[in-house]
Amino acid sequence: MQIFKQRVKAIFVGIFIFLSASFCLSQENKEALYWRSLENGNVQCLLCPRKCVILPDRRGYCGVRINKRGKLFTLGYNNPVAIAIDPIEKKPFFHVLPKTGALSIAIAGCNLRCVFCQNWNISQRRPDETINYNLTPQDIINLAKKYNTPSVVFTYTEPTVFYEYMLDIAKLAKKENLYVGMHTCGYINPQPLKELLEYMDFVNVDLKGFSEEFYNKLGNGAHLQPILTTLKIIKEKGVHLEITTLIIPTKNDSEEEIRLMCEWIKDTLGVDVPLHFSRFFPQFKLKNIPPTPISSLKRAYRIAKEVGLKYVYIGNVPGIEEESTFCPHCGKVLIRRSGYSILENNIVEGKCKFCGEKIEGVWK
Repeated sequence: MQIFKQRVKAIFVGIFIFLSASFCLSQENKEALYWRSLENGNVQCLLCPRKCVILPDRRGYCGVRINKRGKLFTLGYNNPVAIAIDPIEKKPFFHVLPKTGALSIAIAGCNLRCVFCQNWNISQRRPDETINYNLTPQDIINLAKKYNTPSVVFTYTEPTVFYEYMLDIAKLAKKENLYVGMHTCGYINPQPLKELLEYMDFVNVDLKGFSEEFYNKLGNGAHLQPILTTLKIIKEKGVHLEITTLIIPTKNDSEEEIRLMCEWIKDTLGVDVPLHFSRFFPQFKLKNIPPTPISSLKRAYRIAKEVGLKYVYIGNVPGIEEESTFCPHCGKVLIRRSGYSILENNIVEGKCKFCGEKIEGVWK
């Protein structure tokens, strides 16, 4: 019943925002950041590892950045395709402000082409192919304050492609003492990432697999190393980090690959980084594979715990024990979850109330 009430509330809030915002079609009204001029009016985008060379009146791989008159513009500004108030647990952030709402924002587009994309209907489209809201960065802040959401989170699609919009919102949010987070594929170059992290409080990165072959084949020519670099930079900058891996049968679910990934996380990022193993459901261009067996998710969970990771979760399986947080010292339940609902919270001032163990996260 509690889950139902939360979903109904989110739907009505979304409807209100839908009715109160005007609509707009995307246009090149904002010069992009991170690019350089080339000969013959061409430009090169330097935002993500693809480093697209873009001819006049053409777009980059993401479909959001366009060369006009020898300058690079973004089509992803002031025109979110989705905006709603979600439980922060839905992002998923399990170590951030439990039981609070997050104003969640997306603009159409992505710089990957994952054949298993779960939000393909907006992430695999361009901003001028969708019906969008007309909302400035200040409008977003006003909505967060109006609905008393402590955080603004960039999610649903890939935030990298609407970098300028995200950055401007994040800067305003920090002035208003709001928390800022994003859920990203991590396919972004180091310099723009470092600038963005100055205004970020928490980030969840999709580590979609742990092999170059996986990213190259299922991500349409993407590479693993840039995502690993992104993860290291986030950790080095002291921004709270969580990782999500969608376990896809026969594609990234081998015991060897999962163990290698968990060992890399432990050795490079530390044992305190929360890791979410999420259940795959057939979507987009990968409909010939059945949903992930619960046994495969439990095996991945077991491997991660054996390696020594403290906080491991199973997602997309409501009611399973492994979606709750346990104290790594005394073993007692710290946060008991059912879906997006918090049934019990035993973290007090960032510590286990039973034994005093410090728990990694953003708690207030």
